[in-house]
Amino acid sequence: MLIRALAKSRPAAAKRLARSSLVLRTYHDDATFGYRVPVTYQLPDYTQEELDNRVKNASLLRYVESVRRHGHRAAQIDPLDLMDRDPVGALDPYRYGLDDTTAYPLTGILHLPPTSPSSSRTSTPTPEVPKRSETGEGADASLRLEEIRKHLVETYVGRIGYEYMHSPIKDERLWFSHQVETEASSLPTPLSDERRRKIWELLARSEVFDRFLGKKFPNLKRYGCEGAESMLPALDTLFELSAGSGVSSIVLSLPHRGRLSLLCDPSLLALPPTALFAKIKGQPEFDPSTAPGASGDVISHLAATREIPYDEGEVKVEILQNPSHLEAVNPVALGVTRAKQMSLLKSSPQDCKLGDRVMCVQLHGDAAFAGQGIVAESLGLSGLPHYGSGGTIHVIVNNNIGYTTPASFARSSIYSSDIGKMIGCPILHVNGDYPDAAVVRAVDVAFRYRQMFRKDVIIDLICYRRWGHNELDEPAYTQPKMYEKIRARKSVPELYEARFKETGALSDSTAQALREEYNAELERQLERVEHYKTKSDMLAGKWREYVWPASSAANHTPETGVSKEQLVEVGKASVTLPEGFNVHSRLKRHVSSRLKSLEGDGKVDFATAEAMAFGTLMKEGCDVRISGQDVGRGTFSQRHAMFVDQVDESCLIPLNEAVDSSQGRLELANSSLSEAAVLGFEVGMSWSSPKLLPIWEAQFGDFHNGAQSMIDTFVIGAQGRSKWLKQSGLVMLLPHGYDGAGPEHSSCKIERFLQLSDDPMKSETSHSDVNLVVANPSTPAQMFHLLRRQMLRNYRKPLVVASPKGLLRSPVAASPLDAMGPGTRFEPVLEGERNTSKAKNLVLCSGKHYYTLLEALTAAGKTDQTALVRVDELSPFPREKLQEVMERYTTVEQVVWAQEEPANQGAWTYVRPRIEGVIRSLGLDLPLGYAGRKEGATTATAVGSWHKREVEELVKAVVDL
Repeated sequence: MLIRALAKSRPAAAKRLARSSLVLRTYHDDATFGYRVPVTYQLPDYTQEELDNRVKNASLLRYVESVRRHGHRAAQIDPLDLMDRDPVGALDPYRYGLDDTTAYPLTGILHLPPTSPSSSRTSTPTPEVPKRSETGEGADASLRLEEIRKHLVETYVGRIGYEYMHSPIKDERLWFSHQVETEASSLPTPLSDERRRKIWELLARSEVFDRFLGKKFPNLKRYGCEGAESMLPALDTLFELSAGSGVSSIVLSLPHRGRLSLLCDPSLLALPPTALFAKIKGQPEFDPSTAPGASGDVISHLAATREIPYDEGEVKVEILQNPSHLEAVNPVALGVTRAKQMSLLKSSPQDCKLGDRVMCVQLHGDAAFAGQGIVAESLGLSGLPHYGSGGTIHVIVNNNIGYTTPASFARSSIYSSDIGKMIGCPILHVNGDYPDAAVVRAVDVAFRYRQMFRKDVIIDLICYRRWGHNELDEPAYTQPKMYEKIRARKSVPELYEARFKETGALSDSTAQALREEYNAELERQLERVEHYKTKSDMLAGKWREYVWPASSAANHTPETGVSKEQLVEVGKASVTLPEGFNVHSRLKRHVSSRLKSLEGDGKVDFATAEAMAFGTLMKEGCDVRISGQDVGRGTFSQRHAMFVDQVDESCLIPLNEAVDSSQGRLELANSSLSEAAVLGFEVGMSWSSPKLLPIWEAQFGDFHNGAQSMIDTFVIGAQGRSKWLKQSGLVMLLPHGYDGAGPEHSSCKIERFLQLSDDPMKSETSHSDVNLVVANPSTPAQMFHLLRRQMLRNYRKPLVVASPKGLLRSPVAASPLDAMGPGTRFEPVLEGERNTSKAKNLVLCSGKHYYTLLEALTAAGKTDQTALVRVDELSPFPREKLQEVMERYTTVEQVVWAQEEPANQGAWTYVRPRIEGVIRSLGLDLPLGYAGRKEGATTATAVGSWHKREVEELVKAVVDL
């Protein structure tokens, strides 16, 4: 009855409840915004005939399975042959009791390639489920041991080493064995001369390019591609396969190694070499007039975007900027990828699944991939409901060395790729000396796996580094034997060119002509440097309607108030549940309390104000995504933006039921227990979605410690007029406040963010174009306006909020609806009761501490003598607003800054010179005092009696003024 009744009024809810009666679910189904049902395939199971043969020939089965599992350990994957390898006894067929005379039936045990000869064997680029009636397992074939061994060795002990038997999914293991044993391919087999020629051209141009840079700029750290040139045909193949499979956009992240060759190759990203040469010679990579004061970044962090044409279509490849913090860009790339895909899911006339049209490709270094924890954090996001992006293709450019550290000192595992096994990721180790026979083949298999299962896959491209970590370094200091081998061998392009010439498809004169022509073109590009003018296109595409914060057209203080009727409507909708929904008994009180606060002259708490900000923004066409640990409920059980039915565990997000899906949606992304990767993911989402309000909420404020490099390099460093001229509307909610919880749960370390602010220390005016906003809102209305202002401004910049804990349900801090009504906006400075004619002391504070001091002053009867003023926005520092307030207090004899934090923490060291500047600008000679905890190594004590004593001392210091 309930489902039938809901079908008319709330079809999405009806669908959800109907499904929940059949399947037990936890939080997510395909009706939950942001969640897409994972792509799954089920291959046919073994037939009875196949099972019987597997039992009858169990020894052969053990041998075949052992080669599949251990063949990579003997594969010829190291170009330098320096890998320390023990003999692999598991590959010896005689250990399994097999003999040379028996013809073993292969039904259900081993796949075979097609028997009919063909020079252009192909399969569809988007692989179908292999039929068991085809040649392979299930085929009526028998072979003697030598033929079986030969086939297995050629497949698993060649120049590609496959690791897929660790996958817990049987269908994936079956698919992989079928693909590699039947030699299935989406490319002609063998490769055509035309394709091999393109591979050679990529290799040759890369070598010419690196040698040109080495000659013209001998002191340049270019982190060249030499030794790893095969990464270029690998990526070109990947781009081409994508273009032919419906993937229209690739988000690519990579470190420094080979980056310049990829950027400047005319058939890949085609960045004009003149642009690179201009940067090398000291010019900025952007137009300085559009971003005065920007710092720029080094050449090994440059980015580019290009629509690359192929015979079967185009694919847009976007290379992201990256910092020198290796692998930190990984989750950012995932976030950008998902944002692009989510945009398509909303706007595309045809339904599409994650990964259909946007793909993430990540290049890594071997030492960093094994050593950096952000790798594991990012891999851990790959299969989560609100963080999946449809499968990432990882390419490890494996030099077998990290700076000067050999593999034996860089990791405790056999391969640098072993971390991928934590998610059952298949791994293909490939010899970089063989770009056509091995590298392109590995890329093809990896791409088809990703397309089939929409999961991550790793290509371990084993190569070498011809020079040191950079070209000015001498690697033989620490690796003499390795570099003796490297310096004695021909380069990868030279080796491939020699093999290609042997086929008769390339002549000496043609090869020399291409090299000379490309070198001459680079010379011409270098000559144009003096006349080269840089451009800034950071406000293209979705960002066209936005401006730079420093622009005269920037709207810093939009009106963010909303009609009372709409506030009440959204507030009620946020807790409206369908009839028959089994809400938790304690949450009934939460629902009734919110509804009551919306009646008459009621006041609302922080959670209600937040819900009203979300709902009104959604009605205005903005999406809202809040990400982090336990965000649906809220760490302090305050938010309850989602409700879980206590009988069937169906999940309901009331605001999504109330707001039309053509407007905005609310995505509640309960995350893994990660800070760095999850925050980085949200940064990526914000880069691609100006219409999205992306919020990352720390469980407790100082938990952002685990994401400090992400904050420094991506949240702050990438922003506005800094390194990369990015705009980001990211909001960081960091619960803050001293309540006796001890050193790790009290402070959000607000001083760190204030130190990162580029607000001028000495200035008489406010600067709205600072790189980030830092606020400590003291009322729900202030929080409401902050969140709405973040989206209603015509530019984007990060917002760091010291969000409340103890104030969440405080009736003293609650706000009337009029404070969020028409004509209202966020106020950086708030006064309490004005006592401008009597006050001798003006106490400035921020956030929750205001209420502690107000209560004490009221109890002591000193509210006339001491005035309290809140500074709710610290960056940009509100000089003019504070000036206006202070001008009214004509009887004040001293100004005091009061805070909960120790003197070496909190806002004190930041606000001190700025408040002194305001006092000077008023022509006053007033002392500026401090009332707070003394300096401390930790943020707070965990001893309850000490905490109580400290609070008494803090209060007394202000009361006794």
